[in-house]
This record gives sequence, C-alpha cells and structure tokens, in this order.
Amino acid sequence: MNLRSVIRVLGFLLGGTAASLLLPAAVSAIYGDGDAWSFLVSAAIGGAVGAALHFAGARASNIGAREGFAVVALGWFAVGLLGGLPLCLSGQIPGYTDAVFEAVSGFTTTGATILTDIESRSHGVLFWRALTHWLGGMGIVVLALAILPLLGVGGMQLFRAEVPGPVAERLTPRIRQTAKLLWGVYVLLTAAETAALMIAGLSFFDAVCHSFATLATGGYSTRNASVGAYANPAVEWIIIVFSLGAGLNFALHYLALHGRFRAYVRDDEFRFFLYLIAVATAVLAVALLAIEYYPDLHATIRHAAFQVVTIITTTGFSTADYLLWPPVAHVILLLLMVVGGCTGSTSGGIKVVRLLVLLKVGKSELRKLLHPRAVTTLWFNDRAVSPQLAMNVLGFVLLYGLVFVFGVVALTLGGRDLLTATGATAATLGNVGPGLGDVGPAYNYGFLLAWEKWLLIVFMLVGRLEIFTVLVLFFPEAWRRS
Repeated sequence: MNLRSVIRVLGFLLGGTAASLLLPAAVSAIYGDGDAWSFLVSAAIGGAVGAALHFAGARASNIGAREGFAVVALGWFAVGLLGGLPLCLSGQIPGYTDAVFEAVSGFTTTGATILTDIESRSHGVLFWRALTHWLGGMGIVVLALAILPLLGVGGMQLFRAEVPGPVAERLTPRIRQTAKLLWGVYVLLTAAETAALMIAGLSFFDAVCHSFATLATGGYSTRNASVGAYANPAVEWIIIVFSLGAGLNFALHYLALHGRFRAYVRDDEFRFFLYLIAVATAVLAVALLAIEYYPDLHATIRHAAFQVVTIITTTGFSTADYLLWPPVAHVILLLLMVVGGCTGSTSGGIKVVRLLVLLKVGKSELRKLLHPRAVTTLWFNDRAVSPQLAMNVLGFVLLYGLVFVFGVVALTLGGRDLLTATGATAATLGNVGPGLGDVGPAYNYGFLLAWEKWLLIVFMLVGRLEIFTVLVLFFPEAWRRS
C-alpha cells in the first residue's frame, strides 16, 4: 500500500471538512448563539492538520483498491474526530467521547444521539448535526471525487469502496461526472423537501435541518420528540415520501429525471422494497387497530407507515414511542433495521438487494432437492447472477451476522439487558439511530459507558461502509507495499 498517497488524500478530506465548519459558524453568528468561535477554531485546526497531511503525502498517478479502502475507512474516522471538536469546544457536549459519538453518528447518518435536551442546543450546533448527515449521506468521499483529478489520483477505486453494493454501477464512464450527477439529484431532492416542509408549516431553519436528515436517512431532529413534536400529518407524509425516495437507488431517480420512469417498475429491488413496506405497514396497522391505540384508521395507517418507512430506510425519525406498541411491532421493526434500504441509496443495513439474492439462492437450493441434476440460474433485473456475486452476498450476510452477535454479546457482558444490547447493535450497525430497550425512540445513548460508546462508534463506521471496506484493513497484506 502506498501510505503517502493515502495520507495526501486524507489531508484533502480533512481540509474539506474544515471548510464545511464555516457554515455552522455563519449560522451561529446570524442567530447570535455565541459559539461561532468554536467552529472557527475547529476549522483552523482541521485546515492546518489537513494541509500538513496533504503536503506530507505523495502525489500518485493512480490509487489502487487497497489505498481506496484505507482512504474511505480512515477518512470517515478522521472527519468524525474533527466533527466532534466544535461540539466539545462550545460546551454543548462537554465530553470529547460524547462529541465524537454525536459527530460520527451524524456523518454515518445513524442519528443515534447522546443528547437529552436537544431543543436547548444552539442553532449552530443543531445545524452542524444536520449538515454532518447531509454530507455523509451521499458520502464525503463521493463528493471529493468531482475534484480528485486535481490531486493526481483516480476515482473509481474510491467509488467502489464508498459504494460497495453488489450491483453498484457508474451512470457515466467518467467517475467525476458520476459523482456530480449523484450530487445533483441529491441537491434537487433536498431543495424540494425543504420547500414542501415550509409550505406545511415548518420554519426555514427546521425545514432545512429535517430535509438534510431525511435525504441522508439520518434522523437528527431539532426537537426532543423528533417529528412527533409537530403533530402535523402533512409534515409526516412529506417525510414519508422523501424518506422513501432516499431509500431507493439514486440511479433510478436520475433515469426518471430524464424521462425513463419505467426504470422504477422494472427494477426487482424496487418492487421487493415496496412489497416489504406494504406488508410491514399492514401488519403494524392491524396490530395497532386491535388494541385501538390511535383514534381513527387514518392516524393508525399514518403512524404505522411513518415508522416502517423511516426504519427500513434507516432514517430513524419517530412520531411515537413504538416501544409502547404490541410486541409484534418490535419484532418487525428490528427486522427492518437489519434489512435497510436499497443499494445505491443513502440507507444503511444489509440492503434489500442482498436479501432478495439470498432468498433466490435459498429457493434455488430447495429446487435442487427435487431436481438434483437440474442446472439453475439466478436472475436479477433480467441478468444472470454470477456464482461469485452470490458468494459475495452470502459472505457479507455471514460477516454482518457475526459482527451483530459480537456486539450483542459484548454489550450484555458489560451489563446491558438483552433487548437494549440487541437494539443498540442493530440500530448502530444498521445506521438507524433509535433502537429498542433503553435506546428506544424516547431515550438516548448518553447513559452508556465510554467503552460502549466507542464500540458503537466502530459499529456505525462498519455499518456505513458495509463491513468489507473496514474489515479488509485487518489483513496484514492490505498494508504491504504494492
């Protein structure tokens, strides 16, 4: 591995993150919060460290797979460390561990918070939390791809490390143009949701923050009770629609903007994704109607649909404490946390396409019991699924399960009950935010011990980068020179 080229790109990423800190500094100055200085100091520190790393590194004509994985994994951790600095310096989050937890949760679009009173925080801090979501949603590294040629490094390896889904595709032959197209769709959807939320009654500040969190499938809200604080059905339906859009493959949105609307219905993953949402919503609605939890049918369907969509897309907003719902709701929501959204989206989780391929493999194996000599082919979007891809999916799910079990065991050894340990692991590894037990939607992660928070920080990073990108760095050969 060419470490000097990795260091050079890391310096660039830290410099870009430092520049983004000027935005919350401006917001803080506009609202007169008094903590603009914390963002400016953090920006100066980040800029200085970034410049030092950039000039200490080496210019490379291309970047290989190993360098790409290192840049992505180390880059996300580095920007998380820098992102927590202003939260700590401002005194809004006193401990650095808590500040890094909040920042990493933002950049990984997890939305797990340690804050108990969100509404008492300054506008600058609230905006920075939302901005970390928005930057992390499409990916800081993907953003950088538009200008990486200026550094003398190629972009495709970084794109594969950042978007390692089994069917990730380039929209154009040039990765730089691909990144611009993805960000163009992202910005357009963000602007549309902001306008819709303002029409529904939210202030400009709240509309922007919730749009940043929705399109990034993050879940940080400016209110203690999340979206439920507004008690506004229009706001809830708007967030349902845009969360659903954020959970879909952004390549489909790009094609739709160019008139190819049938790309949605032709996509196997899209159809299966909607099927999962419809079934889960129906089951939750029936369960809530059975106990007459809400006064009418519309409220029941709205709350069930909101929670199903925001959980499966890993947005993590809430309109109610779903821990008070029937136990079947807890099981369904936990399963949705693990599944996650579509590949090529800003969602976390295993991804719907992997679940679909896994089901096809299982179906194929069952048929082989009846027809041992038959030659079967797995199909996805009218294309044959290669054995290598099927093995990739099986390996990913296996590793995901092993990390999940490790997290549950580690937290229970630390004294947490099984429901809380399971909920915290599923919510952070799946980048959902609120979990079950003591980390449910009405609670937060602030009570956890320092080592537990750092463990969950690692889970958030591993989940955001889809397991392989991080775990591959634990092989010694990944660090040897090419």
